[in-house]
Amino acid sequence: MLGVQIIGFVAAILTTVCWLPQALKTLRTKDTKSLSLVTQCVFALGVALWLIYGILVGNAPIILANSVTFVLVALIVAMKLRYG
Repeated sequence: MLGVQIIGFVAAILTTVCWLPQALKTLRTKDTKSLSLVTQCVFALGVALWLIYGILVGNAPIILANSVTFVLVALIVAMKLRYG
């Protein structure tokens, strides 16, 4: 099972880290004009559901990845709502 967990953690790290540049750029520039609010909200909901699923099944990689990603996308949604 250790090999499966390693694959899960690597996948979690890669998918979370790939979202980081967008979040950092948005936070730094406050430029959200090119981002779709609907897309960001639907993505946030999907990530939240993955997080709930991860908690229910006790899967650490899913919990880790979706916790971090949810915070990042929630920040982007907040910036989109505030700065348009």
